[in-house]
Amino acid sequence: WPYCRKRCSYCNFNKYVVPAVDEAAVRSCLVREARALLRLSRVQSVTSVFFGGGTPSLASPHTIGAVLEAIAGAAHLPSGAEVTLEANPSSTSTPCLAGFKAAGVNRLSIGVQSLDDAELRLLGREHTAAEARGAVEAARGLFPGRTSIDLLFGLPGQNQDTWAQGLEAALGLCDDHISLYQLTLERGTALAAQVWGGALPTPPQDLLADMYQTACATLVAAGFRHYEVSNFARKGALSTHNLSYWRAEQYIGVGPGAHGRFVPWGEGGCSREARVQTLEPDAWMQEVQSRGHGTRRRVVLSPLEQLEEVLALGLRMDEGITHERWGHFSPHLSLEAAFGMPGEAKDLQQQGWLVLDGSGLRCTREGLALLDSLLPALLCQLQR
Repeated sequence: WPYCRKRCSYCNFNKYVVPAVDEAAVRSCLVREARALLRLSRVQSVTSVFFGGGTPSLASPHTIGAVLEAIAGAAHLPSGAEVTLEANPSSTSTPCLAGFKAAGVNRLSIGVQSLDDAELRLLGREHTAAEARGAVEAARGLFPGRTSIDLLFGLPGQNQDTWAQGLEAALGLCDDHISLYQLTLERGTALAAQVWGGALPTPPQDLLADMYQTACATLVAAGFRHYEVSNFARKGALSTHNLSYWRAEQYIGVGPGAHGRFVPWGEGGCSREARVQTLEPDAWMQEVQSRGHGTRRRVVLSPLEQLEEVLALGLRMDEGITHERWGHFSPHLSLEAAFGMPGEAKDLQQQGWLVLDGSGLRCTREGLALLDSLLPALLCQLQR
């Protein structure tokens, strides 16, 4: 769902602020594209569905239900499959959430971002801290144990004390899943222009590292498992859908700008493809109406490109890359053969950043925080 009510100061996602949305037309195209791509993939069973955006909570429960019905009609959608909806606090009234639950949603991801009103204004968010608290409480009442919140750190002017206070406030409010993201200044956004123009301060790198470590320590002490670079869960409340990305499983992207990774058996394909749907909603709808789907770009991934994705995504998780998963993509080159010999990976193991053992290849707790710095050397070794 690519539509938003307003443009946040930091966001460069594929989103559109328009006076009115022809929801019936969008719904019809989402349903048609979902059916078409499921037929192309010949997927037998769907393990999870994620409604992202934009602001999917601006769609009606009828639209969400229609898409889920289309998926269930084209493939097996188990009754217990995880169905997540991204929601903004400003569009999550209790009746609205109840409607989404009745439509088939069983997990919410709420874009809280901050519980400080000044920070929310800086980010250009629609909601206040009080509205965020009310939305999370309402969501927890309807989706107990299955309500996630997003938080941002590294905002201009933020310091360790304000961040620690924000974390404590979030811990007093949250359910069993937290996603934690460092603010990235993106070209073309209002916030980036303010920072790069000197109107707002740039947080020092050392402070950003300290904030991340503070968050990790605080959340782990509160019983959360740090199961991915930016994600924390307790009581087993890991995101099934996001795990499928990091484990390099197949997924289908439906809607404007959506990405997918699957083998298009229905077109005679036999190799995994990277697919991107047309970005602009009106153009996307025209393509769906004329040929069933709006795939704008498709690239057959070479065996090396697939292994690069397995490596870069798999090392984001605390479980890392298992021998079995690696072997699925690389039957002739084992993890041991690729990374157990003298070279960059061995050096990183000796320095305490990486572990290669009977379970597979994974980062240490310290290495996880430095993953972006470790990957270039590992990718070079893989390419050789």
